[in-house]
Amino acid sequence: MVFWAHLLGGTAEHIYPHNARYLDLIFEPWNVGIWGVELFFTISGFVILPSIMRYSLKDFGERRFFRLYPLFFTLSVVYVVLNLFLNAYPNSNNVLTVVSGFLFLNLLTQTEQLTPNAWSLTYEVMFYALAAFGYHFLFRKRALLPAILVLLLSALFVVRYPVALFFVGGMLIRIAYDAKISPPVYLVRTCEILLAATWIYLAANFRTHFDREFITTPQAWGLLLSTVLYFYFAVHPHSISSAISRFRTIAYLGTVSYSLYLVHPYTYLAFRKIFVQLGLFTDNWPMSMLVFFAVTTPVTLVVTHFVHRYLEVGPYQWFFRERIYRASKADASPSKSDPRSGAATGTD
Repeated sequence: MVFWAHLLGGTAEHIYPHNARYLDLIFEPWNVGIWGVELFFTISGFVILPSIMRYSLKDFGERRFFRLYPLFFTLSVVYVVLNLFLNAYPNSNNVLTVVSGFLFLNLLTQTEQLTPNAWSLTYEVMFYALAAFGYHFLFRKRALLPAILVLLLSALFVVRYPVALFFVGGMLIRIAYDAKISPPVYLVRTCEILLAATWIYLAANFRTHFDREFITTPQAWGLLLSTVLYFYFAVHPHSISSAISRFRTIAYLGTVSYSLYLVHPYTYLAFRKIFVQLGLFTDNWPMSMLVFFAVTTPVTLVVTHFVHRYLEVGPYQWFFRERIYRASKADASPSKSDPRSGAATGTD
């Protein structure tokens, strides 16, 4: 969603900014595509909570670091070096911005994140820290004062950045399913379709950054509630979304999605410049964009595959000497089972 939205939106801003027909046609799918970030925040809240509960604070931090940071660090270095020579984004060429970006402190310093798309990673890291410390002090240590402090910081973070409510929504859905509070099977697909249609319609026609004016904006509330409620039905085993996610191609795209998210701005920019140099963006924009998608998509996926293997999965498996993705105990053969993970499934 995000990848293709950026192909549409990037060309709308830099190639066809004066083509009213093109801008009108791509406006809604562009909006829906970039809404994938908020949907991903909901997914994060849902899938990260079990890891917080499973691992100690130290182990959780180490696993998050090696899961995310090597790839983020590498592409951030690429960005800094390129921007140093090209100066495409002058505001990023200063020590405060660079240091804040590498340390995920850009929200505090009010500077831009470095790697394109990495703005969302700062929110992810803040969510990881607040959720992990909150669970640690509240349920493991039962230390009332630190727990209250973390809860207060979490509340302030949500008030300042209401987009964090999507993480909260995902966590609540995980808690509900763990407590066996799931929707009746006969309602799942009907509600899933209706709620998906609602958030797609709202996302297509109403673009919001979920800033502090969110609370007074009915459309933003509608987007939040329809997205989170859709996900509540979508993760049910009998939902249409769950059925689709079991296709191997879709499962693979989900597996490499983090690498794809960080890689595609570079491949998009490279091919955009190549197409401009070769004069391939013509007045016949439907054909030009068809060729642009047909070339950029497969090359990006190939690059993503190797980046995922060597920069995303590689450091994690080297450090922990175990696979990121592990089959359940019932499905795994002894040679593939991780002796320390027991019946752990999915990703850490």
